[in-house]
Amino acid sequence: MKRRRFIQQISKQCSALTLGGMAGALGSLRMTQLLAAAQAPVDDYKALVCVFLYGGNDSHNLIVPRGSEYADYAAARSFLAVPEADLLPIASADGRSWGLPNSLPELHNLYQSGELALLANVGSLHAPYTRSDYFSGRPDIQPNQLFSHKEQQEQWQSSIAQAPATTGWGGRLADYVNQLNQNAAISMSISLGGANLFEVGADVFQYGLTPQGSLGLEGFDDTTLSQLRRQTFGDLLGGPHGNVLERAYADTVQQGIDSHAALSAVLDAVPAPTTVFPAGGLASQLSMVARLIAARNALGMQRQVFFCAAGGFDTHWKQNEVHPDLIAGVSSALGAFQTAMTELGTANEVTTFTASDFGRTLSINGRGSDHGWGGHHMILGGAVDGGSLYGTMPTLEVDGPDDTSRGRFIPSTSVDEYAATLARWFGVPDSDLEQVVPNLGRFARRDLGFFK
Repeated sequence: MKRRRFIQQISKQCSALTLGGMAGALGSLRMTQLLAAAQAPVDDYKALVCVFLYGGNDSHNLIVPRGSEYADYAAARSFLAVPEADLLPIASADGRSWGLPNSLPELHNLYQSGELALLANVGSLHAPYTRSDYFSGRPDIQPNQLFSHKEQQEQWQSSIAQAPATTGWGGRLADYVNQLNQNAAISMSISLGGANLFEVGADVFQYGLTPQGSLGLEGFDDTTLSQLRRQTFGDLLGGPHGNVLERAYADTVQQGIDSHAALSAVLDAVPAPTTVFPAGGLASQLSMVARLIAARNALGMQRQVFFCAAGGFDTHWKQNEVHPDLIAGVSSALGAFQTAMTELGTANEVTTFTASDFGRTLSINGRGSDHGWGGHHMILGGAVDGGSLYGTMPTLEVDGPDDTSRGRFIPSTSVDEYAATLARWFGVPDSDLEQVVPNLGRFARRDLGFFK
């Protein structure tokens, strides 16, 4: 029985008990049950952690050519080029030589240990697309509002490139598997990076947290008058609401109150990982994700979807000053997070992956780089078949076979294929992948192979 209906029926029978008092009693019972379950085993736990790099990460300075291709790269990048002497070599399956900047030691170590895979030239696509399609004018298969921040963010988060979407692929994934979380205390979709389309589902909605935890009601203390005011507020929320918007608002606020109380109690009771995270916004978000994963038993979770974000990647100018620090911050945050997963014994159950609006131009604008299309991404975790570069790297040539102009490379892998591979690992069978990624059938690959 739904909690709301249960409360409605009990309230009819217990006229002497105010709804505010009853809600408090039910909340206390709920927290008691959750805390008692803190040490209960959880079977087949899995979590996906999306790290969205807002603004369009310049991944040409993440995976950098070495050897014979370096000269062309350096000529196109000018002062933005990572010096070849500063590259840490990585193994590659495409017969070409690549490296990671030595300012990213955590990522390089994870790649070398087989916990990090790299995925080349991913982007939003409506269907397979070629340079000929671009120049012959194929608006029927070109992504909507190509190179626009807002639309490309939405397309990455929804996997729908042809029109605005109302749900994200992470939300649809949560809808599909949410029945596994039979006794969940809070939503399985949790955002540390603000409101996002990625986690919007038809049934499961994101629960927003700060790196310090959930936000509860303020302005109430232990005085008699304050407690009476709080009880009155609870009675107002639970009273009859003829207007659908009033009812929806009251339900949402009550759910927030319940979730805050339950989550705060659990986080106070379950020890946090001892892994030390570096300073920085993304690191603090991932630190809270680690705490929530440590509390997965008490929260009644078998599947969780997390969303974290870092901004500042729209580097049209001063890129050589800001981007090295931005990507180094991602490296150190991901390194600490994977250490925490190892500490918790969940390294094989948690997969972290990056996403971004788009890649950036290979050529520069004199101060930085401009909006591109395909970009390179990272997948991290114990279940990942790491130490390899997946997908197809573009020919790093302005006006070359993969270019639309200025080194805006057409993606060779779609967001759909990327999302489907993650969804399959999460437990969605091949026959149902289109429920999560509706346009997957337009592409040849349903599994990119970066899991063991």
